[in-house]
Amino acid sequence: MVPAAPSPELPAAVTIRDCAPRDGLQGEAPVSPAVRVDLVRRLFAAGLAEVEVAAFVSPRAVPAMAGAADVIASLDPPPHARCWALVPNRKGAELAVDAGIDHLTVTVSASPAYSEKNTGLTVAQALAQAEQVRATSGVALVDAVVSCVFGSPFAGEVTAVGDVATLVAQLRELGADRVTLADTTGAATPRRLAAVLEATGTDVGLHLHDTRATALLNAHAGLALGVTRFDTATGGLGGSPFAPGAGGNLATEDLVLLLDDLGVVTGVDLGALLGLDAVLEGVVGHPLPSRVAAAGPLPPFAPT
Repeated sequence: MVPAAPSPELPAAVTIRDCAPRDGLQGEAPVSPAVRVDLVRRLFAAGLAEVEVAAFVSPRAVPAMAGAADVIASLDPPPHARCWALVPNRKGAELAVDAGIDHLTVTVSASPAYSEKNTGLTVAQALAQAEQVRATSGVALVDAVVSCVFGSPFAGEVTAVGDVATLVAQLRELGADRVTLADTTGAATPRRLAAVLEATGTDVGLHLHDTRATALLNAHAGLALGVTRFDTATGGLGGSPFAPGAGGNLATEDLVLLLDDLGVVTGVDLGALLGLDAVLEGVVGHPLPSRVAAAGPLPPFAPT
């Protein structure tokens, strides 16, 4: 496909972190580390520069993430590629660093109820855990992912933009190298997104879920406001088991198709992703949520 001329009001390029091997597979029936390693290798071959490859969590709590160290030991990422691992606490960070991972994600929730359900911690305790992860990880890069930024899945909780901005500031003060805003419940809209970004600034990543079929719309809104980092999952897999009714992630191929058409550089080969979809569908044993996985690439189009 001939690249479109970039729109002058949009960033020239973005970074996509594919979370399918972790967020995408964590709620599926467990597959072997070897299968997950193959998925990561295929994602790097498709041009993804950043992939969340594993989670150093209790295998009893999340059986699908067992064998994280085995996954890391089998990977040989291309130059300049980044392998990320989710860690819930200091112990997880220690295990990840010992396994050779130097890019870590740690989650803190903007919803007190979700924090209790997801980790058994208050928001203040989760912040303390994030600080311990930062202290334990040494030179590793730490991305603090703030969940439920745009709305809580629990009745009675109201998400306030000021509280989100305070939480983001606290994470930066304790040493987080990056902050990513997560729409865990798929509650984001362009209006809510703009309000939050006005308070936090646009030097954040967006981790969008498609519960209400708005993930791609919100990605475009964030892009137009200047966001250049996005979390996705090939096939649109994923979704938190602790957020009632939460849908899957924004599909990598859906975002890449849109950005290709807008002339925004991703470095990702859409055709390779579509080839991977067939493999991934066989791994999980059910159809993928991604629209582009089902419909295929765009037909040729001449604007003039």
